[in-house]
Amino acid sequence: MKIENQITSKIAEAVSILFNITVSPAQAAVQKTKSEFVGDFTLVVFPFVKASKLSPENTAQKIGEWLQKEMKEITSFNVVKGFLNLELSNEYWWEFFTSNYKNSSFGYTPINESSKIQMVEYCGPNTNKPLHLGHVRNCLLGYSVCEILKANGNKVIKVNIVNDRGIHICKSMLAWKKYGAGETPESSGMKGDHLVGKYYVEFDKHYKKQVNDSMAQGLTKEEAEKNAPLMLEVKQMLRDWEDGDEATLALWNKMNGWVYDGFDITYAKLGVDFDKIYYESQTYLYGKEIVLNGLQREIMQQRADGSIYIDLSKDGLDEKTLLRSDGTSVYITQDIGTAVLRANDYHFSNLAYVVANEQDYHFKVLFLILQKLGYTWANGLYHLSYGMVELPEGKMKSREGTVVDADDLMEQMILTADKTTRELGKIDDFDSVEANDLFRTIGMGALKYFMLKVDPKKKMLFNPAESIDFNGHTGPFIQYTYARINSLLKKAAASAIEPLKMPMEIQNKERELVKMVYDFPSVINQAAETYSPALVANYVYELVKNYNSFYHDFPILKEEDSTTRIFRINLSLFCAQVIKNSMKLLGIEVPERM
Repeated sequence: MKIENQITSKIAEAVSILFNITVSPAQAAVQKTKSEFVGDFTLVVFPFVKASKLSPENTAQKIGEWLQKEMKEITSFNVVKGFLNLELSNEYWWEFFTSNYKNSSFGYTPINESSKIQMVEYCGPNTNKPLHLGHVRNCLLGYSVCEILKANGNKVIKVNIVNDRGIHICKSMLAWKKYGAGETPESSGMKGDHLVGKYYVEFDKHYKKQVNDSMAQGLTKEEAEKNAPLMLEVKQMLRDWEDGDEATLALWNKMNGWVYDGFDITYAKLGVDFDKIYYESQTYLYGKEIVLNGLQREIMQQRADGSIYIDLSKDGLDEKTLLRSDGTSVYITQDIGTAVLRANDYHFSNLAYVVANEQDYHFKVLFLILQKLGYTWANGLYHLSYGMVELPEGKMKSREGTVVDADDLMEQMILTADKTTRELGKIDDFDSVEANDLFRTIGMGALKYFMLKVDPKKKMLFNPAESIDFNGHTGPFIQYTYARINSLLKKAAASAIEPLKMPMEIQNKERELVKMVYDFPSVINQAAETYSPALVANYVYELVKNYNSFYHDFPILKEEDSTTRIFRINLSLFCAQVIKNSMKLLGIEVPERM
């Protein structure tokens, strides 16, 4: 049992004996003592004042005296108004340290047969364009959440949904057919997803010209957009696809194949993967069946024009159309079918959708519909709603080709890492292979950390230049500290190391480091419960800051007292392992040397 849980249990016992009241675990819970006060854990005593019939200070004093007498781990306490600050013994922290400092998987909870199955959906690309900056945040966030859930003892299923059908996909297809002259990834030298994205932009360019020409002839904008020849052609192509026209399906399969090959390259560069990829083209019909069944069960209703909808007005939402009057499905219809298929495939306990906050309303509606359809697992659905990524110059627009391409972004990050690392002289003894691997590690580490250190719910402004700073709140700063510790440990290994013993005196900064690594399992637990990699990212940054302060203030290898020297070496080892484990949860590699 964790020490804070032991203390909470003893506090409940104390107030029962001292004040003759029964309290809940929440009332008796302790929290970490704030840095400006002396202590390890703090109890707020105000809930007990009425029963104690004493001042808050005297109430805290009595509880503190009782705890110090009953728990050998508590060596002292102090009272600040209604707050009881408890200090644990060095012996307690030493026992924790010696029990865990060699554990390479410290902080991770093992997965067993009784572990929950947690499913996470992330990425969700369209097959009419390559992945962009927004997908980068989505992918990195989803992958990191999966790693954190696994580290918290869950079985995790990573899934993707590819939006491979619909009018937008047909726009790229039609533009390639009309203007592509047989161009292929091989003939152009372009990645397949980039090539298809090129024709999505090409469609928009020609379509806008047709609209402007029609408006110049006196049509309203609405009329011009609706009757533009390209729009009429693309709608016919979509009908041909849904009717199973062989030529249309052949083109669709060919161009989607190009895109999938391109996506796979991008996923590998990002370091993300999936256990299962679902395709909208394979799930939307299943969704239609579920909606028609819901109509028979009178969960849904039918309008006079034949369209099917569900009335959610009593739940504070609106009417939602699920099938159009011509029988075609809408986006949420596919989501209903996909969710049911996944539940049948994996029998998950929870399913988290990593999707930007622009879709908040969509997921409220989706979850409520699934609940009304009677799926008990729908209570375990969660929308990890994250803020959009913007650039200093504003929002991106796919149709206008103004997005930040994921592949270009990663390449630029690696080039920036190359330039910065060379300027700092950190690769003087590296061969070219080692150097290029280091540039990739630093560049991708900078990108991932910058994306993940921000609370997922917040909108973020991405500035690549700020992300690569060896002295800032960045991935490279953390990576460099790990490499520094690793260098120290290699030097220590070259000399004889005596058995580890408790020093006569443990300095405050050493004690604080031990306490910080102690917190790591709790950080993982909280990050898993809140689906927030930012908690891990900011925790490891604070750990690194504290370690660097310790490294600066105290000799390690040059410490003359052998007992203290060996302790500091192994404290460095423990910190390095927690840094590495933390960064792994963020999908970030740490270099062995820099």
